[in-house]
Amino acid sequence: MSDQEQGQGGAPEMEPLPAPEVTPPPGPTGQEPAEGGLQEGETMWAMLCHLLPLANFIVWIPFGVIVGPLVIWLIKKDTMPLVDDQGKEALNFQITMVIGMIVSAILIYLFIGLLLLLAVIIVDIIFAILAAVAASKGERYRYPIIIRFIK
Repeated sequence: MSDQEQGQGGAPEMEPLPAPEVTPPPGPTGQEPAEGGLQEGETMWAMLCHLLPLANFIVWIPFGVIVGPLVIWLIKKDTMPLVDDQGKEALNFQITMVIGMIVSAILIYLFIGLLLLLAVIIVDIIFAILAAVAASKGERYRYPIIIRFIK
């Protein structure tokens, strides 16, 4: 058999496929957007805005529930949009809860304040945990009962 006869009955010649272009993921500098447009660590800071007020139930500091989210929000609001949004949300919620606790403390003298204070504390803990879980997923959480002092 000649070379021509083998070429006619054999498999057709195939050209190699070009190699796919691979782009490396952004480096860990903290400024490149990560998955979903969020920066490195942005969900952690947003989550801390909601969780730091809960630490005040362990180590009581006057108005400590407001100080933690306020400091994080003031430091990170210009560079991290999720922290800006969730920091304001956490601050507004904690200010609302402080007002509720003050009203409850005053109403203790009318014998309904103790139950009301307990309810405010439970609501504060539950909603702060729900908000922290949502923030850890990169979601923007909105508290259902809130007075929006900071817009």
